[in-house]
Amino acid sequence: MLSSLRRLAGARAPRAARALSIDASSLRGRHLDSLFSLSAAELRALLDISRALKARLTRAPASFRPLVGRSMAMLFQKRSTRTRVSTEAGFAQLGGHALFLGSEDIQLGKSESLADTARVLGGYNDLVLARVFGHADIEQLCAHSRVPVINALSDAHHPLQGLADLMTLEERFGGSARGLTVAWVGDGNNILQTLLAAAPRAGFSVRFATPAGYEPDAAVLARATREAAAAGVSIVGSRDPLEAVRGAHAIVTDTWVSMGQEDAAAARKAAFRGFQVTHELARRGGAREDWCFLHCLPRKPEEVDDAVFYDEKRSLVFAEAENRKWTVMASCLALLEGGADL
Repeated sequence: MLSSLRRLAGARAPRAARALSIDASSLRGRHLDSLFSLSAAELRALLDISRALKARLTRAPASFRPLVGRSMAMLFQKRSTRTRVSTEAGFAQLGGHALFLGSEDIQLGKSESLADTARVLGGYNDLVLARVFGHADIEQLCAHSRVPVINALSDAHHPLQGLADLMTLEERFGGSARGLTVAWVGDGNNILQTLLAAAPRAGFSVRFATPAGYEPDAAVLARATREAAAAGVSIVGSRDPLEAVRGAHAIVTDTWVSMGQEDAAAARKAAFRGFQVTHELARRGGAREDWCFLHCLPRKPEEVDDAVFYDEKRSLVFAEAENRKWTVMASCLALLEGGADL
């Protein structure tokens, strides 16, 4: 089992001599394909590293550069703002070099197979990060890469976003997500499925509402529900957004029309009528007085109105976006170095 935050110096050591060591040695050399691949202790270690990095590097941005001489290949089938910028900026701040490789830049699954690409890139780089359409592409990269692979988004999972969401919730609710109720209103997509995987590992419950035909993957839901029961938390789904937000500490949503679904935009907007997150929805559904709002971005106005999205008291979307940097940095350190001494 991994340790959490552990002080190495003695109790009487002067403050300047104290070191913070976070052990993630079981993750060294591993792939991060989804949060299902992590134990509860491993998830805790990633969040602890994220928080420690943010605390130190916010004060002293150039004070910790353990990845000098390391390189990471970033494969992008889908365009991105937060994933690309947070990863490039974060890896550089740790002293490493990240190479952006778009679908038009290399033979990405076109005249060369993904398996061959994985083998080649592993000879040049210490880490591969991939943002893809189908999750099968992540599985193929993991199967053939000699270096760790990070899933930076697939149609099934988005573990880096899940880590940032958890970090943001912990900052809001006193350092732990344990015992919280997280409500999801919208599409049963990769973000919801990531929250379902995180719930039993972090100790929070999920209540979600999706229209008929837009539920999360049955196998993902079944696994998460089994693990939640074993962990003493609950996962409850319905068709009613009011039911989903009952007792919620956090209300989460995402766009109704994701990249690649533009042809189905009209049908999707019709199916999701009544699923917009508003203050009225939270009030009528019985969300907690201190409820907050999360969204992975980019946001469209259909799924959440301006009053909630820009509510300075409740909306954490920009803090959540910033935390994408700290969590991808933590993931890189864990997979490459097995932890951090900060």
